[in-house]
Amino acid sequence: MIQENITLVEQKIADACREAGRKCQEVSLIAVSKTKPVSLLQEAYDAGARDFGENKVQELLDKIPQLPKDIRWHLIGHLQRNKVKSIVGKTALIHSVDSLRLAEEISRESVKQQVETDILIEVNVAEEESKFGVSISDAQALVEQIAVLPGVHIQGLMTVAPNVENAEENRIIFRKLKELSVDIAKKNIDNVNMNVLSMGMTGDYAVAVQEGATCVRVGTGIFGQRDYTKRQSEQFQAAERHGI
Repeated sequence: MIQENITLVEQKIADACREAGRKCQEVSLIAVSKTKPVSLLQEAYDAGARDFGENKVQELLDKIPQLPKDIRWHLIGHLQRNKVKSIVGKTALIHSVDSLRLAEEISRESVKQQVETDILIEVNVAEEESKFGVSISDAQALVEQIAVLPGVHIQGLMTVAPNVENAEENRIIFRKLKELSVDIAKKNIDNVNMNVLSMGMTGDYAVAVQEGATCVRVGTGIFGQRDYTKRQSEQFQAAERHGI
């Protein structure tokens, strides 16, 4: 099933790229594997997936040693400052940096551990009260503040669009994030790239690709519906193992 799902998602990405006049190589598919057992991640890996996204630090740390070393791990969920020391050096990209204080903590731990950490700035484009992220109006100032921190490198922007039935409703959200990235790129800020746009999930990733996404985060479309209750005890055990 997972092989077929990945093939279908990749085909839809290819179709969206063709409609937008883009190359498929410009878009990375992140398999959002939160709450899923290692066996399903291995199945996705065997089907060709190499980028996996997790929401919880403890779950990511639990899965890393059980899976192939060439996986690129993405932390896509909200990151608390007290979890930073556990995750620095373990990810290809942290998607959810939305404050200077969080970035400063990542910088401190990166310097301490002698690693370089790539991050995205999370922008709450839709201004939903239930979502994390900096506002569009404050995003550039935050980028400029974080840009001077050692050990941290801004690679682009991320947003979590509203949960809608019609994906077209989110087109304006994705378009605004793309426009913001272009505006920031024009400033030529040292230590800042706007090469990555992480936007689009199972219900709207095709629209996101048409609007410039370079990373789409697909969970249900690959693994099926999540069973959160089944994973609660496993997550608790993982947190205890890692002391977080």
